[in-house]
Amino acid sequence: MESLRELYRIGYGPSSSHTMGPRSAAQHFLSLHADCQRFEADLYGSLAATGKGHLTDKALREVFFSAGKDVEIVWYPEIEKPFHPNALTIRSLSDTGEVIFENTYYSVGGGKIVLEGEDADQAAEVYPKAYSKMRQILNYCADEGMQIWEFALQFEDSDILTYMDEIWGVMCDAIERGVNAEGVLPGGLKLPRKASQFNSKAGEFTAAMGNPAFAISYALAVSEENAGGGKIVTAPTCGSCGVLPGVLYYLAKQYKFPKIRILRALLTAGIIGNVIKTNGSISGAEVGCQGEIGVACAMAGAAATQLLGGSIFQIEYAAEMGLEHHLGLTCDPMRGLVQIPCIERNALATMRSIDHCTYALLGDGRHKVSFDSVIEVMMETGQALPSLYRETSKGGLAKVLG
Repeated sequence: MESLRELYRIGYGPSSSHTMGPRSAAQHFLSLHADCQRFEADLYGSLAATGKGHLTDKALREVFFSAGKDVEIVWYPEIEKPFHPNALTIRSLSDTGEVIFENTYYSVGGGKIVLEGEDADQAAEVYPKAYSKMRQILNYCADEGMQIWEFALQFEDSDILTYMDEIWGVMCDAIERGVNAEGVLPGGLKLPRKASQFNSKAGEFTAAMGNPAFAISYALAVSEENAGGGKIVTAPTCGSCGVLPGVLYYLAKQYKFPKIRILRALLTAGIIGNVIKTNGSISGAEVGCQGEIGVACAMAGAAATQLLGGSIFQIEYAAEMGLEHHLGLTCDPMRGLVQIPCIERNALATMRSIDHCTYALLGDGRHKVSFDSVIEVMMETGQALPSLYRETSKGGLAKVLG
């Protein structure tokens, strides 16, 4: 598995695979061909089908125009490359329009790009292959008397907690901006921001509806910031970036946890996300929203369970429920925007994460279906989903507004 730095990425919304990934690809290509003035970018599959709503073209133009270069963008939504649905070919052109060089990139989720011809698994791995499955990690931790966050510390670099502190700071900033922001989100759906209103109303609720309502407002705050192109952390993606900070911010306020315990919870959540990323997918274009909201819910449930004193087996159980109960979730954003149903899903997955934590803590962590098995089923289910339900905006809710 790669470092958690590759899972938690700081960037700007609205989409890790459709905005952050293409931006990184353009920056990489431009760094290799800075002497050229003219460029073309061909977008394929899901990257083309929902690219306008995800601001893919805007991200590309910003990179080239900021360097004083021209770029022409061509859309091929009906053509899907075999390696991954999110494909982008960039070429440099001579003054007479002849192709000088071209590269094809794949935006595989979470802001990560893979260059065609390179093995996606060749990225720098910091965790031994012997510990790429959850079962292996649990056995190791049980034998060594470790917590999951301690397992992460054993293999990450010495500055990983400093990086987690930076990650937490960006998450908190997004919440604090989001709960004070008002107005309509960009993109044409005319969707009003709700985090500020929800946060105010949460203070009026009592009993069972009381404090948990704040968690909804925090998740909304981050998701709305993402939808507006704000600065967020992929956890594991832009489209699912509100769940983990929503849960952690709520618990930090509710129980007055010191920051170090939040940072350790981020490490645990990161291991959960990394295991899924390694053995499954976090790309909505590849497996539907189960790979985004489902993974985020699993990460947040695990983090909450650790914070509230759960064992490593209860942590695994909470994560397993987060993924299992999102199996088959489609990715069908209206008009290709990361707004409907994405924003509400972040808020509701936040509450489900807390419920999964509670359920896991009521038991002893023993259950029938393993986390590793659910990852396998998620991939099988995702590959069986028709393409119109995998971030192409051709079916499902995406058709409601035409």
